Amino acid sequence: MSAKKIISTASAPSAIGPYSQANQIGNLVFTSGQIPLEPTSMEVVRGGISEQTEQVMQNLMAVLEAANASASTVIKTTCFIKDMNDFVAFNEVYAKYFPENAPARSCVEVARLPKDVLVEVEAIATSVVSEEK
Repeated sequence: MSAKKIISTASAPSAIGPYSQANQIGNLVFTSGQIPLEPTSMEVVRGGISEQTEQVMQNLMAVLEAANASASTVIKTTCFIKDMNDFVAFNEVYAKYFPENAPARSCVEVARLPKDVLVEVEAIATSVVSEEK
């Protein structure tokens, strides 16, 4: 069995709790939920659901890239939104990142998210694994 590898990148917000940005086992990558924090300031981006979703997706793509994965290798996402009335606006931004062969997805409304943000997205993806000797 492959050992768990911790994925970390300065291009995405650092963890604000006892968790990793992502874990990789073999060629499977499991990301933690990404919220709309700007990676260098660690501040929530200004704006509504569209701006927050854009930052979330940028953060998610940075974590995936650090694991040698990409939007095209995402198998499944789980999306958490504060208000289901934002579903259409959320989808408009989300769809830009998955223009073809979108991953399987769950999207649920939740009462509250960390730092009172409007959206959080996590993913499972595959990665190109280099052979270690």
